[in-house]
Amino acid sequence: MKIDFDPLALLELNDAVEYYNFQLKGLGDRFKEDVKHGLKKITDHPKAWQLQTSRSRRFVLNNFPYKIVYAVKDDQIIVLAIANSHRKPEYWIDRE
Repeated sequence: MKIDFDPLALLELNDAVEYYNFQLKGLGDRFKEDVKHGLKKITDHPKAWQLQTSRSRRFVLNNFPYKIVYAVKDDQIIVLAIANSHRKPEYWIDRE
């Protein structure tokens, strides 16, 4: 399956990597690896993760307070948000 990022989701990913690397050298890189690991699991089993809305699902990262919100359309996974769990819930909903 092909993975595409909503432009705002990509911005969220890059902002989080930068933030964590600012906090502790290499931490942002570990965050990025955790996201990559999540994306691999999503690619392998796209419909295995919990529904977030009727059209999207979520994968909760193991080591960081973030979730990957995505939609499955045909043979494509669209990442809608790399959402901090402490942010306003479903702020990304208009991206669906």
